[in-house]
This record gives sequence, structure tokens and C-alpha cells, in this order.
Amino acid sequence: MRSAVVTPEGDRIRWVELGGAEPARVYVHGLGSTSPAYYAASATHPLLAGRRSLLVDLLGHGHSDRPEHFGYTLEEHADALAAALTEAGAEGAELIGHSMGGAVVIVLAARHPHLVSRLVLVDSGLDPVLPDRAAAGVSGIAAHTEEEFLAGGWAEVRDRAGAHWWATMRLAGRTALYRSAVSRAAGPTPGLRELLLELKVPRTYLLPEADGPLPGADALRAAGVAVVSVPDCGHNIMLDNPEAFARATATALGDAF
Repeated sequence: MRSAVVTPEGDRIRWVELGGAEPARVYVHGLGSTSPAYYAASATHPLLAGRRSLLVDLLGHGHSDRPEHFGYTLEEHADALAAALTEAGAEGAELIGHSMGGAVVIVLAARHPHLVSRLVLVDSGLDPVLPDRAAAGVSGIAAHTEEEFLAGGWAEVRDRAGAHWWATMRLAGRTALYRSAVSRAAGPTPGLRELLLELKVPRTYLLPEADGPLPGADALRAAGVAVVSVPDCGHNIMLDNPEAFARATATALGDAF
């Protein structure tokens, strides 16, 4: 386990690092998740192994610190992650971001372009999300006020999230969960889709084949974003179909196989 101080108050981001060739690959989890649990099999898959790989937990999540003073906006997550990558000497890294992690790495690439050489977005929503109290995740959390969520609304989300997601969500700070969800629901300004269209690095968007066409896919492709449907999976592509995820990711990152 490695770490870096990423706030003036001394809060640390932590990551699991696997040795290998440069440039580094940085794996970033979604809301209420943790990268070692979601990406360990992928980073060591024969199609992706042999590269320096950082399985990073964002502030408020997994093994990283959970400061109450932190705002947990997408921009703050991106800047904190940038500080960790700088400390790790991981400039020009290949970033793989799942769900909310995809939003963070888009913002990171826009704000700190020297740190990013390629992006792979794993079923990462690109548009604002409407709050929905009957849902889990971003939509359900953002439907509460912060006071409501901390006072007990988190238990409603727990019950809807299910045992698998809750196994990692329970590791996250509740303030971090709430503020991260609210920021992801609203999105940054300019929006995630606009930022992604303007980025100059190679970009790939992976989505479950069963979800059908990605909204706005033609505009993304026209801007140079590869849009790839992955069969036999749901939102957690890397867990649902590890072989297809590794193959699609290796293709996106230019690895021969």
C-alpha cells in the first residue's frame, strides 16, 4: 500500500501498486467502491499485466482518508488525484475510470493534461443525473439533503444498493458519499460530455451491449472517441465479463494481443 498527502490538512490518498513498464496505468473506481476490489483481476490479466499499475482509492473511499472538511466535488477529487499521481511520478498515465471514476478522470484530464496520455471510460455517465429517492447510488443519494442522508437516509440507500455494492460502499465516509454523489449528479461546468469532446488524448468509452446505443455516440465518434459495446455484462463490466473487459481495454490502450 502506498500513499500521498493530497490536502493542506495532511489527508492521504492510498493505492495498491503493481510494478511494471511505464507509462503507468491508473485504475479509478466508482461511487462507493474501491479500486483494488474492482480492478485487481483486470490489472493482472495476461492482456493487461506487465505495466506499472496504480489501483487508487479516491478520498473518502476504500483505504484513503475520509476528511469531513473536504468538498468531494468532481473538481476536488480530480485535483487530489492529480496530487497523488504527481507524488507517485506518474505523469502521462493511462487512466481507466469506472462510473463516477470516469467523471473524475475526465475532469482530471481537462485540468491536468500533462498527467494523462489516454482515457478509458467504463460505463461512465456523461450527463447530469436527476435525483430519484427510489433509486440507489448517485440518483438516490442526491435526492436527500446532506442532513437527511447523514441522519438515516444512508440506510435507505444501503437497502437498495444490495449486499455486493454495500460491501464496498460501507467503507466510504458518509459525508464523502453524499457530497460525491451530489457533485456527480450536477456535473461540472462545462459538462462532462463537453469536456470529453474537447480532450485531445485518445479516448475510449466502454458500455454494456445490452444498454443499446450510447446517447450522443455519433458526436463522440466524430470527435475521435471510440465507443465500444461489451457483451454479456451489466454496469460493472470488469466484474461481469472480465475477459471481454480486458480485451476491450487492451485494445483501447494500444496493447498487442
